[in-house]
Amino acid sequence: MVVGAGPAGLLAAIRSAELGRRTLLVERNRKLGVKILMSGGTRCNVTHQTDRQGIVPAFGENGKFLHSALTRFSPADVVAMLAAEGVGIKTEPNGKIFPASDRALDVQQALIRRLERSSCVVQNSFRVREIERRTEGFSIVGDTEKFCGTRLILATGGQSYPGCGTTGDGYRWAANLGHTVIPPHPALVPLRSEASWLPTLSGIALQDVQVFVVRLDQLPPESDYLGRLSVIRKKNLQNRRAPMLFTHVGLSGPAPMDVSKSFSAAADLSALRCVIDLLPQWDAKELERRFEISQREHSKKQVARMCQQVLAETEVPMRLIEVLLNLGQIDGHKTAGEFSRVDTQRMIALLKSLAVPIHGTLGFEKAEVTTGGVKLSEVDSKTMASKLVPNLYLAGEILDLDGWIGGYNFTAAFATGWVAGEVS
Repeated sequence: MVVGAGPAGLLAAIRSAELGRRTLLVERNRKLGVKILMSGGTRCNVTHQTDRQGIVPAFGENGKFLHSALTRFSPADVVAMLAAEGVGIKTEPNGKIFPASDRALDVQQALIRRLERSSCVVQNSFRVREIERRTEGFSIVGDTEKFCGTRLILATGGQSYPGCGTTGDGYRWAANLGHTVIPPHPALVPLRSEASWLPTLSGIALQDVQVFVVRLDQLPPESDYLGRLSVIRKKNLQNRRAPMLFTHVGLSGPAPMDVSKSFSAAADLSALRCVIDLLPQWDAKELERRFEISQREHSKKQVARMCQQVLAETEVPMRLIEVLLNLGQIDGHKTAGEFSRVDTQRMIALLKSLAVPIHGTLGFEKAEVTTGGVKLSEVDSKTMASKLVPNLYLAGEILDLDGWIGGYNFTAAFATGWVAGEVS
């Protein structure tokens, strides 16, 4: 019995049935693979252009759990599976792999076609109320029916996108069966900030920034800009280099969303800062050199225009320059000749370590995945079998696994689901 028809559950049911086992897939929604339809802005980022070694780092310390599963079902296997069902793929410059049609529906239908060719029995619109241990196996209890089986795969997902039916019931069932559940929090979710200057930047997108999560008590003042840059690189809790978007409520895009779990799980948000390096392509010395040259060559220009000249090769627009000058208490209307060394250091500190207070996230409703879940040390990484409960298997987002934006989480769901179905 497989509970949950997301990417992990579908692969588990397909593999189990194709190996000749009597297999039942139960799903609370009328449609199978609802989360697939919603993912990637309805485009479905199915995997990433990399191999097993490239997927694992996206999951941080927990990534090593995936080594065995990815050996059995790799990103290349994801692509081959879709190709076998007539779904072509395309790879974007950032490595993300999508269906060539840009339609998540094609991915969902491909998996359903393969499922339908197997002997799997599907029971959709079935709301599981309880899962009970039996002398030999388990019972799945619904409102009016009960199903019994010798082996059970929990692939219920996390709590992200609750409109898909992922309300976290799987955590309760796993806990009731004896597993430890790391408290779930939103991950890959936009960040919310009440900084008064942020709304003025709404809509500005930067394709290359580096975002750091830093403890406020470790962050030196802007006057010590070299010490500040050293700290954010050596003592950050999490960091990610990727695109970013300023919004009317805070920060979005891959870079801030990839580090968002540090904030959603934090006991005290006021103790943390999201620190942004707006120019990761240049170090502080290179930036200082460019300021010095521009100041000499454009000494009669206004400071704001001189800064614009310095940053002409970058994506930093005048609107952002004006905000940085204001934050640094630098008069943008004075001439570049009046731009002091202290002003230069303040501007470099802001460009290389813009600190944003974070006051929360947009929650599970906007989160792409969940951080937390069933403790990995209680699950056999080679089989997805519970080490505590005989004949119980766990796959997908119910596990304490969450990776970066870019198809990594789908890959992990496919791989863990395939392995659970193969050996169950």
